[in-house]
Amino acid sequence: MATKRHAHTVWEGNLTEGKGTVSLDYSGLGSYEVSWPARSEEATGKTSPEELIAAAHSSCYCMAFSGALAKGGTPPTRLTAKAEVTFVPGTGITNVHLTVEGEVPGIDEGTFLKTAEEAKANCPVSKALAG
Repeated sequence: MATKRHAHTVWEGNLTEGKGTVSLDYSGLGSYEVSWPARSEEATGKTSPEELIAAAHSSCYCMAFSGALAKGGTPPTRLTAKAEVTFVPGTGITNVHLTVEGEVPGIDEGTFLKTAEEAKANCPVSKALAG
């Protein structure tokens, strides 16, 4: 069965001097301030679309990798995925880099790396970012 999640943003003002608030509607976990300077320069306590993409990617990837490892008979004790999204003003998102570390009893490095690549290929957010 398909699931849908909802968020919304309210923006006030022009691009460079304006500001907005992103709200996570479905979970109700909070609202987060966004601004052009926070996106293109320093965050200064605000978030950005790129940070939200990075959060979505790292969490989705951990789920995909955990599932793939368990399917292979080596469920992880712990996985840590870090996503870095590069934004260039005037160009857009130019790179998404994902790294992962894990505690996986009973797995060798080759199998870990192979399963990591399979998880990346099957992660829904990875697929969406790949186009």
